[in-house]
Amino acid sequence: MAEKPKRTAGETAEPGSFEEAITRLEALVAGLEAGEVPLEQSVKSFEEGRRLIAYCEGKLKMAEQALRQIARDEDETGNETR
Repeated sequence: MAEKPKRTAGETAEPGSFEEAITRLEALVAGLEAGEVPLEQSVKSFEEGRRLIAYCEGKLKMAEQALRQIARDEDETGNETR
């Protein structure tokens, strides 16, 4: 199995859930919008935000695929939910 890339100081681990990632993103945005974060920390926050966005996009894609599969399965069996 491939090893995950090592994280440097200041980087956070992958969130435990989509909701945790959204909450963290909201906190990062609030901090950046307040304008009180030093430049170096702003860059780190931006980088973390990009990772969180990629994580959320992956989770959403997986959920979308699951829903499409459910719809296909229902179509194949002739069951329609109305």
